Amino acid sequence: MRYLLGVDLGTTAIKVALFDENGAAAAVSTQEHRLITPTETVVEQDPEVYWNCFKAGTREVLERSGVAPRDILALSVSAQGETLLVLDGEDRPLRNAIVWMDNRAQAESDALAARFTNETIHKVTGQVEMTALWPAAKIKWIRDHEPEVYDRAAKYLLLEDWFFMRLMGGYYGEGSLWCSTILWNITTKTYWPEMVEELGLRRDQLPEIVESGTPLGTILPAVAEELGLDPSLQLVMGGLDQSCGAIGVGNVREGVFSESTGAALAVCAMTPRPAFDPNRQMPCFYTAIPGMYMIHAFSSGGIAYKWLRDTLCTQEADVAARAGMSTYDIMNGEATQVPAGSEGLLVLPHFQSSGPPDSEQSASALIYGLALKHTKGHIVRGFMEGVAMVLLRMTEAVRAMGVEVREIRSLSGGAKSPLWCQIKADATGVPVVTMTNTDDAACLGAAILAGVGAGLWDSVPETAERFARPERRFEPDPKNRAAYDQLIEKYKAVFAALRPVFKKFS
Repeated sequence: MRYLLGVDLGTTAIKVALFDENGAAAAVSTQEHRLITPTETVVEQDPEVYWNCFKAGTREVLERSGVAPRDILALSVSAQGETLLVLDGEDRPLRNAIVWMDNRAQAESDALAARFTNETIHKVTGQVEMTALWPAAKIKWIRDHEPEVYDRAAKYLLLEDWFFMRLMGGYYGEGSLWCSTILWNITTKTYWPEMVEELGLRRDQLPEIVESGTPLGTILPAVAEELGLDPSLQLVMGGLDQSCGAIGVGNVREGVFSESTGAALAVCAMTPRPAFDPNRQMPCFYTAIPGMYMIHAFSSGGIAYKWLRDTLCTQEADVAARAGMSTYDIMNGEATQVPAGSEGLLVLPHFQSSGPPDSEQSASALIYGLALKHTKGHIVRGFMEGVAMVLLRMTEAVRAMGVEVREIRSLSGGAKSPLWCQIKADATGVPVVTMTNTDDAACLGAAILAGVGAGLWDSVPETAERFARPERRFEPDPKNRAAYDQLIEKYKAVFAALRPVFKKFS
Protein backbone atom coordinates (compact mmCIF):
# COMPACT_ATOMS: atom_id res chain seq x y z
CA MET A 1 0.00 0.00 0.00
CA ARG A 2 1.28 3.44 -0.93
CA TYR A 3 0.37 6.55 1.02
CA LEU A 4 0.03 10.29 0.39
CA LEU A 5 0.49 13.20 2.80
CA GLY A 6 -1.98 16.08 2.54
CA VAL A 7 -1.15 19.14 4.63
CA ASP A 8 -3.65 21.94 5.27
CA LEU A 9 -1.96 25.23 6.19
CA GLY A 10 -4.93 26.76 7.97
CA THR A 11 -5.47 30.13 9.58
CA THR A 12 -5.61 28.88 13.17
CA ALA A 13 -4.42 25.28 12.80
CA ILE A 14 -2.11 23.12 10.72
CA LYS A 15 -3.62 19.77 9.80
CA VAL A 16 -1.56 16.83 8.56
CA ALA A 17 -3.35 13.80 7.15
CA LEU A 18 -2.06 10.52 5.73
CA PHE A 19 -4.22 8.77 3.12
CA ASP A 20 -3.87 5.36 1.51
CA GLU A 21 -4.21 4.81 -2.23
CA ASN A 22 -7.97 4.23 -1.81
CA GLY A 23 -8.46 7.69 -0.31
CA ALA A 24 -8.98 6.42 3.25
CA ALA A 25 -7.39 8.40 6.08
CA ALA A 26 -4.80 6.39 7.98
CA ALA A 27 -4.15 9.13 10.55
CA VAL A 28 -4.89 12.83 11.04
CA SER A 29 -3.28 15.38 13.33
CA THR A 30 -4.45 18.93 14.03
CA GLN A 31 -2.07 21.42 15.64
CA GLU A 32 -3.76 24.67 16.68
CA HIS A 33 -1.83 27.91 16.89
CA ARG A 34 -2.71 31.35 18.22
CA LEU A 35 -2.44 34.37 15.93
CA ILE A 36 -0.67 37.58 16.90
CA THR A 37 -3.34 40.32 17.06
CA PRO A 38 -1.96 43.43 18.81
CA THR A 39 -4.65 45.69 17.30
CA GLU A 40 -8.02 45.19 15.65
CA THR A 41 -6.51 45.51 12.16
CA VAL A 42 -3.17 43.71 12.61
CA VAL A 43 -3.01 39.91 12.28
CA GLU A 44 0.41 38.26 12.09
CA GLN A 45 2.16 34.97 12.76
CA ASP A 46 5.74 33.90 13.38
CA PRO A 47 6.59 31.67 10.38
CA GLU A 48 8.32 29.16 12.66
CA VAL A 49 4.98 28.53 14.37
CA TYR A 50 3.63 27.19 11.07
CA TRP A 51 6.69 24.99 10.60
CA ASN A 52 6.70 23.66 14.16
CA CYS A 53 3.00 22.80 13.95
CA PHE A 54 3.65 20.96 10.67
CA LYS A 55 6.57 19.10 12.18
CA ALA A 56 4.59 18.07 15.27
CA GLY A 57 1.65 16.98 13.12
CA THR A 58 3.82 14.93 10.78
CA ARG A 59 5.49 13.08 13.63
CA GLU A 60 2.11 12.41 15.28
CA VAL A 61 0.65 11.04 12.04
CA LEU A 62 3.62 8.74 11.53
CA GLU A 63 3.41 7.50 15.11
CA ARG A 64 -0.35 6.97 15.10
CA SER A 65 -0.53 5.29 11.70
CA GLY A 66 2.50 3.05 12.05
CA VAL A 67 3.19 3.60 8.33
CA ALA A 68 6.84 3.37 7.36
CA PRO A 69 8.12 6.66 5.88
CA ARG A 70 9.43 4.81 2.80
CA ASP A 71 5.82 3.86 1.94
CA ILE A 72 4.74 7.51 1.67
CA LEU A 73 4.94 8.36 -2.02
CA ALA A 74 4.30 12.12 -2.15
CA LEU A 75 3.19 15.25 -0.30
CA SER A 76 1.17 18.28 -1.32
CA VAL A 77 -0.50 21.14 0.51
CA SER A 78 -3.73 23.05 0.84
CA ALA A 79 -2.94 26.62 1.88
CA GLN A 80 -4.66 29.73 3.14
CA GLY A 81 -4.50 32.52 0.58
CA GLU A 82 -3.02 36.02 0.80
CA THR A 83 -0.74 35.39 3.81
CA LEU A 84 2.52 37.14 2.89
CA LEU A 85 6.12 36.39 3.88
CA VAL A 86 9.13 38.60 3.16
CA LEU A 87 12.56 36.96 3.01
CA ASP A 88 16.11 38.27 2.90
CA GLY A 89 18.83 36.98 0.56
CA GLU A 90 19.41 33.95 2.78
CA ASP A 91 15.72 32.96 2.89
CA ARG A 92 15.24 34.24 6.43
CA PRO A 93 11.96 36.02 7.23
CA LEU A 94 12.49 39.75 7.71
CA ARG A 95 9.31 40.09 9.77
CA ASN A 96 6.32 38.08 10.90
CA ALA A 97 4.02 36.74 8.22
CA ILE A 98 1.17 39.16 7.49
CA VAL A 99 -1.91 36.92 7.70
CA TRP A 100 -4.63 37.17 5.06
CA MET A 101 -7.07 38.63 7.62
CA ASP A 102 -4.74 41.57 8.33
CA ASN A 103 -6.60 44.76 7.40
CA ARG A 104 -4.10 47.50 8.20
CA ALA A 105 -3.32 48.48 4.59
CA GLN A 106 -6.61 50.30 3.91
CA ALA A 107 -4.97 53.57 2.87
CA GLU A 108 -2.60 51.69 0.56
CA SER A 109 -5.52 49.72 -0.88
CA ASP A 110 -7.41 52.94 -1.59
CA ALA A 111 -4.36 54.40 -3.32
CA LEU A 112 -3.98 51.37 -5.59
CA ALA A 113 -7.69 51.42 -6.39
CA ALA A 114 -7.39 55.08 -7.37
CA ARG A 115 -4.35 54.34 -9.51
CA PHE A 116 -5.83 51.36 -11.42
CA THR A 117 -9.62 51.51 -10.75
CA ASN A 118 -11.61 48.57 -9.44
CA GLU A 119 -12.99 47.93 -12.94
CA THR A 120 -9.48 47.32 -14.28
CA ILE A 121 -8.53 45.20 -11.28
CA HIS A 122 -11.61 43.05 -11.86
CA LYS A 123 -10.89 42.63 -15.56
CA VAL A 124 -7.24 41.69 -15.01
CA THR A 125 -7.30 39.64 -11.81
CA GLY A 126 -10.90 38.46 -11.39
CA GLN A 127 -11.12 40.18 -7.99
CA VAL A 128 -14.04 42.58 -7.77
CA GLU A 129 -12.19 45.37 -6.01
CA MET A 130 -8.97 46.34 -4.34
CA THR A 131 -8.93 45.58 -0.60
CA ALA A 132 -6.42 45.71 2.23
CA LEU A 133 -6.46 41.91 2.36
CA TRP A 134 -4.67 41.49 -0.96
CA PRO A 135 -0.86 41.11 -0.88
CA ALA A 136 -0.38 44.02 -3.30
CA ALA A 137 -1.73 46.36 -0.61
CA LYS A 138 0.34 44.59 2.05
CA ILE A 139 3.53 45.07 0.00
CA LYS A 140 2.73 48.75 -0.50
CA TRP A 141 2.18 49.06 3.25
CA ILE A 142 5.62 47.53 3.88
CA ARG A 143 7.18 49.97 1.40
CA ASP A 144 5.46 52.94 3.06
CA HIS A 145 5.84 51.96 6.72
CA GLU A 146 8.77 49.53 6.94
CA PRO A 147 11.27 50.81 4.36
CA GLU A 148 14.14 48.90 5.98
CA VAL A 149 12.25 45.63 5.34
CA TYR A 150 11.29 46.67 1.82
CA ASP A 151 14.89 47.57 0.95
CA ARG A 152 16.24 44.23 2.20
CA ALA A 153 13.50 42.07 0.66
CA ALA A 154 14.87 39.42 -1.70
CA LYS A 155 11.65 37.41 -2.02
CA TYR A 156 7.94 37.96 -1.51
CA LEU A 157 6.22 34.59 -1.04
CA LEU A 158 2.81 33.35 -0.04
CA LEU A 159 2.62 30.77 2.74
CA GLU A 160 2.39 27.85 0.30
CA ASP A 161 5.46 29.09 -1.60
CA TRP A 162 7.45 29.49 1.62
CA PHE A 163 6.44 26.05 2.78
CA PHE A 164 7.78 24.40 -0.39
CA MET A 165 10.92 26.54 -0.19
CA ARG A 166 11.56 25.08 3.26
CA LEU A 167 10.93 21.57 1.97
CA MET A 168 12.96 21.60 -1.25
CA GLY A 169 14.78 24.88 -1.66
CA GLY A 170 13.09 26.36 -4.77
CA TYR A 171 10.71 29.27 -5.23
CA TYR A 172 7.40 28.14 -6.74
CA GLY A 173 3.83 29.39 -6.61
CA GLU A 174 0.60 28.62 -8.42
CA GLY A 175 -2.42 30.45 -9.77
CA SER A 176 -5.15 29.54 -7.29
CA LEU A 177 -3.28 31.53 -4.60
CA TRP A 178 -1.59 34.15 -6.73
CA CYS A 179 -4.83 35.25 -8.48
CA SER A 180 -5.85 37.14 -5.33
CA THR A 181 -2.54 38.92 -4.84
CA ILE A 182 -3.51 41.53 -7.52
CA LEU A 183 -0.10 40.81 -9.03
CA TRP A 184 -1.25 38.03 -11.41
CA ASN A 185 -3.37 38.19 -14.56
CA ILE A 186 -6.02 35.47 -14.41
CA THR A 187 -6.54 35.47 -18.18
CA THR A 188 -2.91 35.39 -19.37
CA LYS A 189 -1.68 33.44 -16.31
CA THR A 190 1.31 35.75 -16.01
CA TYR A 191 2.33 38.47 -13.58
CA TRP A 192 0.63 41.83 -14.17
CA PRO A 193 3.54 44.07 -15.29
CA GLU A 194 1.88 47.37 -14.41
CA MET A 195 1.16 46.33 -10.82
CA VAL A 196 4.61 44.81 -10.37
CA GLU A 197 6.12 48.08 -11.57
CA GLU A 198 3.80 50.19 -9.41
CA LEU A 199 5.04 48.36 -6.31
CA GLY A 200 8.65 48.72 -7.37
CA LEU A 201 9.23 44.97 -7.50
CA ARG A 202 11.67 42.98 -9.57
CA ARG A 203 10.56 39.79 -11.26
CA ASP A 204 13.24 37.81 -9.38
CA GLN A 205 11.58 38.78 -6.09
CA LEU A 206 8.54 36.67 -7.04
CA PRO A 207 8.24 32.89 -7.38
CA GLU A 208 7.95 30.94 -10.61
CA ILE A 209 4.30 30.12 -11.26
CA VAL A 210 3.48 26.50 -12.14
CA GLU A 211 0.21 24.57 -12.31
CA SER A 212 -1.12 22.81 -9.23
CA GLY A 213 -0.19 19.13 -9.36
CA THR A 214 3.23 19.86 -10.87
CA PRO A 215 6.02 17.62 -9.46
CA LEU A 216 8.64 19.85 -7.82
CA GLY A 217 11.27 17.26 -6.92
CA THR A 218 12.14 15.40 -3.73
CA ILE A 219 12.45 16.67 -0.19
CA LEU A 220 15.83 17.93 0.99
CA PRO A 221 17.66 15.16 2.90
CA ALA A 222 18.27 17.32 5.98
CA VAL A 223 14.60 18.33 6.09
CA ALA A 224 13.49 14.71 5.65
CA GLU A 225 15.59 13.80 8.66
CA GLU A 226 14.17 16.69 10.70
CA LEU A 227 10.60 15.61 9.92
CA GLY A 228 11.13 11.85 10.13
CA LEU A 229 10.29 11.39 6.44
CA ASP A 230 12.05 9.42 3.72
CA PRO A 231 14.38 11.41 1.40
CA SER A 232 12.64 9.84 -1.61
CA LEU A 233 9.40 11.68 -0.77
CA GLN A 234 8.09 13.52 -3.84
CA LEU A 235 6.79 17.08 -3.48
CA VAL A 236 3.87 18.20 -5.64
CA MET A 237 2.55 21.75 -6.00
CA GLY A 238 -0.64 22.27 -4.02
CA GLY A 239 -3.46 24.78 -4.14
CA LEU A 240 -5.70 27.23 -2.34
CA ASP A 241 -7.38 25.65 0.68
CA GLN A 242 -10.86 26.28 -0.69
CA SER A 243 -9.98 24.77 -4.05
CA CYS A 244 -8.41 21.73 -2.37
CA GLY A 245 -11.45 21.40 -0.12
CA ALA A 246 -13.72 21.47 -3.17
CA ILE A 247 -11.63 18.69 -4.72
CA GLY A 248 -11.90 16.74 -1.47
CA VAL A 249 -15.71 16.73 -1.58
CA GLY A 250 -15.93 16.06 -5.31
CA ASN A 251 -16.74 19.62 -6.39
CA VAL A 252 -14.65 19.40 -9.56
CA ARG A 253 -17.06 20.16 -12.39
CA GLU A 254 -19.46 22.90 -13.39
CA GLY A 255 -22.79 22.85 -11.53
CA VAL A 256 -21.52 21.72 -8.11
CA PHE A 257 -21.47 24.17 -5.18
CA SER A 258 -19.51 23.80 -1.94
CA GLU A 259 -19.15 25.83 1.23
CA SER A 260 -16.50 25.69 3.92
CA THR A 261 -16.87 27.08 7.40
CA GLY A 262 -13.39 27.13 8.84
CA ALA A 263 -11.81 30.31 10.16
CA ALA A 264 -13.46 31.95 7.15
CA LEU A 265 -16.70 31.12 5.40
CA ALA A 266 -15.99 30.39 1.75
CA VAL A 267 -18.02 29.20 -1.24
CA CYS A 268 -16.87 27.67 -4.53
CA ALA A 269 -18.78 27.15 -7.78
CA MET A 270 -16.75 25.64 -10.64
CA THR A 271 -16.63 26.99 -14.18
CA PRO A 272 -14.53 25.95 -17.22
CA ARG A 273 -13.68 29.55 -18.11
CA PRO A 274 -13.15 32.86 -16.28
CA ALA A 275 -16.50 34.13 -14.95
CA PHE A 276 -16.60 37.90 -14.49
CA ASP A 277 -19.61 39.04 -12.46
CA PRO A 278 -21.37 41.92 -14.31
CA ASN A 279 -22.51 43.20 -10.91
CA ARG A 280 -18.90 43.08 -9.72
CA GLN A 281 -19.81 41.33 -6.49
CA MET A 282 -18.45 37.78 -6.75
CA PRO A 283 -14.75 37.23 -7.53
CA CYS A 284 -13.38 34.71 -10.01
CA PHE A 285 -10.40 32.58 -8.96
CA TYR A 286 -8.18 30.12 -10.73
CA THR A 287 -8.29 26.62 -9.23
CA ALA A 288 -5.98 23.77 -8.34
CA ILE A 289 -7.35 21.89 -11.37
CA PRO A 290 -5.45 23.19 -14.42
CA GLY A 291 -7.76 25.04 -16.80
CA MET A 292 -10.64 25.32 -14.29
CA TYR A 293 -11.91 28.48 -12.58
CA MET A 294 -14.33 29.09 -9.75
CA ILE A 295 -16.72 31.73 -8.54
CA HIS A 296 -15.31 32.05 -5.07
CA ALA A 297 -15.96 34.34 -2.17
CA PHE A 298 -14.98 34.32 1.46
CA SER A 299 -15.97 36.31 4.51
CA SER A 300 -16.11 35.99 8.28
CA GLY A 301 -16.92 32.49 9.42
CA GLY A 302 -15.87 30.06 12.11
CA ILE A 303 -13.31 32.40 13.65
CA ALA A 304 -16.24 34.38 15.07
CA TYR A 305 -17.65 31.21 16.62
CA LYS A 306 -14.19 30.32 17.97
CA TRP A 307 -13.99 33.80 19.53
CA LEU A 308 -17.36 33.17 21.17
CA ARG A 309 -16.08 29.85 22.53
CA ASP A 310 -12.87 31.32 23.92
CA THR A 311 -14.34 34.48 25.48
CA LEU A 312 -17.95 33.94 26.55
CA CYS A 313 -18.14 30.15 26.82
CA THR A 314 -15.36 29.39 29.30
CA GLN A 315 -17.89 27.73 31.63
CA GLU A 316 -18.91 25.40 28.81
CA ALA A 317 -15.22 24.69 28.17
CA ASP A 318 -14.72 23.64 31.80
CA VAL A 319 -17.74 21.32 31.66
CA ALA A 320 -16.55 19.87 28.35
CA ALA A 321 -13.06 19.22 29.71
CA ARG A 322 -14.45 17.30 32.70
CA ALA A 323 -16.82 15.30 30.51
CA GLY A 324 -14.33 14.59 27.73
CA MET A 325 -16.52 16.45 25.24
CA SER A 326 -16.06 19.24 22.74
CA THR A 327 -16.98 22.72 23.93
CA TYR A 328 -18.75 23.23 20.62
CA ASP A 329 -21.07 20.29 21.37
CA ILE A 330 -22.23 21.96 24.57
CA MET A 331 -22.65 25.31 22.79
CA ASN A 332 -24.67 23.61 20.05
CA GLY A 333 -26.87 22.03 22.71
CA GLU A 334 -27.63 25.46 24.15
CA ALA A 335 -28.42 26.86 20.69
CA THR A 336 -30.77 23.95 19.93
CA GLN A 337 -33.14 25.22 22.64
CA VAL A 338 -33.59 28.54 20.77
CA PRO A 339 -36.08 28.91 17.88
CA ALA A 340 -35.05 29.85 14.34
CA GLY A 341 -34.34 33.56 14.09
CA SER A 342 -33.10 33.73 17.71
CA GLU A 343 -36.18 35.74 18.70
CA GLY A 344 -35.04 38.91 16.95
CA LEU A 345 -31.33 38.70 17.76
CA LEU A 346 -29.02 39.42 14.83
CA VAL A 347 -25.25 38.91 14.70
CA LEU A 348 -23.00 40.45 12.07
CA PRO A 349 -19.98 38.09 12.37
CA HIS A 350 -17.47 40.43 10.66
CA PHE A 351 -14.48 40.42 12.99
CA GLN A 352 -12.01 41.25 10.21
CA SER A 353 -13.99 43.08 7.50
CA SER A 354 -16.70 41.53 5.34
CA GLY A 355 -16.26 39.87 1.97
CA PRO A 356 -18.33 39.48 -1.21
CA PRO A 357 -21.04 40.21 -2.06
CA ASP A 358 -21.19 42.75 0.80
CA SER A 359 -17.54 43.75 0.70
CA GLU A 360 -16.59 46.33 3.30
CA GLN A 361 -13.01 46.60 4.53
CA SER A 362 -13.99 48.57 7.62
CA ALA A 363 -16.88 46.32 8.73
CA SER A 364 -16.86 45.00 12.27
CA ALA A 365 -18.87 42.53 14.31
CA LEU A 366 -22.17 43.45 15.95
CA ILE A 367 -24.85 41.92 18.15
CA TYR A 368 -28.09 43.74 17.35
CA GLY A 369 -31.48 43.51 19.04
CA LEU A 370 -30.23 42.15 22.37
CA ALA A 371 -33.06 42.11 24.92
CA LEU A 372 -33.58 40.94 28.49
CA LYS A 373 -35.30 37.78 27.24
CA HIS A 374 -32.18 36.62 25.44
CA THR A 375 -29.88 34.00 26.95
CA LYS A 376 -26.43 32.75 26.09
CA GLY A 377 -28.11 30.14 23.91
CA HIS A 378 -29.61 32.95 21.83
CA ILE A 379 -26.19 34.50 21.36
CA VAL A 380 -24.66 31.17 20.37
CA ARG A 381 -27.40 30.49 17.84
CA GLY A 382 -27.22 34.11 16.70
CA PHE A 383 -23.56 33.65 15.74
CA MET A 384 -24.41 30.51 13.78
CA GLU A 385 -27.28 32.24 12.02
CA GLY A 386 -25.14 35.30 11.30
CA VAL A 387 -22.69 33.12 9.35
CA ALA A 388 -25.65 31.46 7.62
CA MET A 389 -26.89 34.90 6.51
CA VAL A 390 -23.48 35.56 4.92
CA LEU A 391 -23.78 32.20 3.13
CA LEU A 392 -27.27 33.13 1.92
CA ARG A 393 -25.97 36.44 0.54
CA MET A 394 -23.28 34.52 -1.35
CA THR A 395 -25.77 32.06 -2.87
CA GLU A 396 -28.01 34.97 -3.90
CA ALA A 397 -25.10 36.61 -5.72
CA VAL A 398 -24.09 33.36 -7.45
CA ARG A 399 -27.66 32.85 -8.65
CA ALA A 400 -27.69 36.42 -9.98
CA MET A 401 -24.82 35.36 -12.28
CA GLY A 402 -27.06 32.67 -13.77
CA VAL A 403 -25.42 29.81 -11.85
CA GLU A 404 -27.87 27.34 -10.34
CA VAL A 405 -27.36 26.24 -6.72
CA ARG A 406 -29.14 22.90 -6.35
CA GLU A 407 -27.12 21.41 -3.50
CA ILE A 408 -24.47 22.65 -1.09
CA ARG A 409 -21.63 20.32 -0.14
CA SER A 410 -20.40 21.35 3.28
CA LEU A 411 -16.86 20.86 4.58
CA SER A 412 -14.42 21.98 7.26
CA GLY A 413 -15.10 22.36 10.98
CA GLY A 414 -18.55 23.91 10.71
CA ALA A 415 -19.84 20.83 8.89
CA LYS A 416 -19.36 18.77 12.05
CA SER A 417 -22.32 20.58 13.65
CA PRO A 418 -25.67 19.07 12.55
CA LEU A 419 -27.46 22.13 13.93
CA TRP A 420 -25.34 24.53 11.89
CA CYS A 421 -25.83 22.45 8.73
CA GLN A 422 -29.61 22.49 9.29
CA ILE A 423 -29.57 26.26 9.86
CA LYS A 424 -27.69 26.72 6.56
CA ALA A 425 -30.17 24.50 4.71
CA ASP A 426 -33.14 26.35 6.21
CA ALA A 427 -31.61 29.77 5.51
CA THR A 428 -30.62 29.11 1.89
CA GLY A 429 -33.55 26.85 0.99
CA VAL A 430 -31.06 24.35 -0.49
CA PRO A 431 -30.15 20.87 0.80
CA VAL A 432 -26.81 20.76 2.62
CA VAL A 433 -24.79 17.57 2.26
CA THR A 434 -21.87 16.55 4.45
CA MET A 435 -19.31 14.03 3.27
CA THR A 436 -17.61 11.19 5.08
CA ASN A 437 -14.37 13.17 4.86
CA THR A 438 -15.99 16.54 5.60
CA ASP A 439 -13.45 17.60 8.21
CA ASP A 440 -10.42 16.43 6.20
CA ALA A 441 -11.55 17.47 2.71
CA ALA A 442 -8.80 20.04 2.14
CA CYS A 443 -6.14 17.52 3.17
CA LEU A 444 -7.67 14.90 0.88
CA GLY A 445 -7.72 17.39 -2.00
CA ALA A 446 -4.02 18.04 -1.43
CA ALA A 447 -3.34 14.30 -1.25
CA ILE A 448 -5.16 13.79 -4.57
CA LEU A 449 -2.93 16.45 -6.14
CA ALA A 450 0.08 14.65 -4.68
CA GLY A 451 -1.03 11.28 -6.03
CA VAL A 452 -1.76 12.58 -9.53
CA GLY A 453 1.50 14.54 -9.61
CA ALA A 454 3.44 11.45 -8.53
CA GLY A 455 1.75 9.29 -11.17
CA LEU A 456 -0.35 7.16 -8.81
CA TRP A 457 -3.63 8.36 -10.37
CA ASP A 458 -4.36 9.78 -13.82
CA SER A 459 -6.83 12.61 -13.20
CA VAL A 460 -7.74 14.95 -10.33
CA PRO A 461 -11.48 15.21 -11.23
CA GLU A 462 -11.94 11.46 -11.77
CA THR A 463 -10.09 10.57 -8.56
CA ALA A 464 -11.99 13.20 -6.56
CA GLU A 465 -15.36 11.94 -7.79
CA ARG A 466 -14.37 8.36 -7.03
CA PHE A 467 -13.40 9.23 -3.45
CA ALA A 468 -16.35 11.57 -2.70
CA ARG A 469 -18.79 9.82 -0.35
CA PRO A 470 -21.92 11.64 0.90
CA GLU A 471 -22.67 11.03 4.57
CA ARG A 472 -25.73 13.04 5.64
CA ARG A 473 -28.25 15.24 3.85
CA PHE A 474 -30.04 18.15 5.55
CA GLU A 475 -33.25 19.17 3.79
CA PRO A 476 -34.65 22.70 4.30
CA ASP A 477 -37.40 22.82 6.93
CA PRO A 478 -40.32 24.86 5.48
CA LYS A 479 -41.54 25.94 8.90
CA ASN A 480 -38.36 28.00 9.40
CA ARG A 481 -38.59 29.77 6.04
CA ALA A 482 -40.43 32.84 7.35
CA ALA A 483 -37.99 33.36 10.23
CA TYR A 484 -34.99 33.38 7.92
CA ASP A 485 -36.71 35.52 5.28
CA GLN A 486 -37.19 38.10 8.01
CA LEU A 487 -33.66 37.68 9.35
CA ILE A 488 -32.00 38.22 5.96
CA GLU A 489 -34.02 41.40 5.42
CA LYS A 490 -32.90 42.65 8.84
CA TYR A 491 -29.30 41.65 8.02
CA LYS A 492 -29.34 43.63 4.76
CA ALA A 493 -30.95 46.67 6.38
CA VAL A 494 -28.61 46.78 9.37
CA PHE A 495 -25.51 46.22 7.24
CA ALA A 496 -26.52 48.94 4.76
CA ALA A 497 -27.28 51.39 7.57
CA LEU A 498 -23.92 50.72 9.23
CA ARG A 499 -21.75 51.10 6.13
CA PRO A 500 -21.22 54.85 6.66
CA VAL A 501 -20.60 54.23 10.36
CA PHE A 502 -17.98 51.57 9.58
CA LYS A 503 -16.24 53.93 7.17
CA LYS A 504 -16.35 56.96 9.47
CA PHE A 505 -14.91 55.23 12.53
CA SER A 506 -12.52 52.72 10.92
